[in-house]
Amino acid sequence: MSAFWKYTLARLGLFVACFAVFFVVLSLFFKTDETLVLLAALGGLLTSALLSFFVLRGLRDDLARQVSDRAANMSRRIEESRRAEDVD
Repeated sequence: MSAFWKYTLARLGLFVACFAVFFVVLSLFFKTDETLVLLAALGGLLTSALLSFFVLRGLRDDLARQVSDRAANMSRRIEESRRAEDVD
């Protein structure tokens, strides 16, 4: 599985877990309605973003390395193509 999908699924899983925690905690104190779901989603989003900065550092570094390698490879191929055109 590529680093992109690992990181994306890890972010999504972290959000779902944070959302579930916020939803359960808020539903203990308030009646369940659209506002509660929205607050749980907002809390889950903010918390998962903060946690992912620390928890998913390794996956994010792998993704950045993969993107960097692809960009370098693409630049190399473009430069090789440019040199081949200049030879004619």
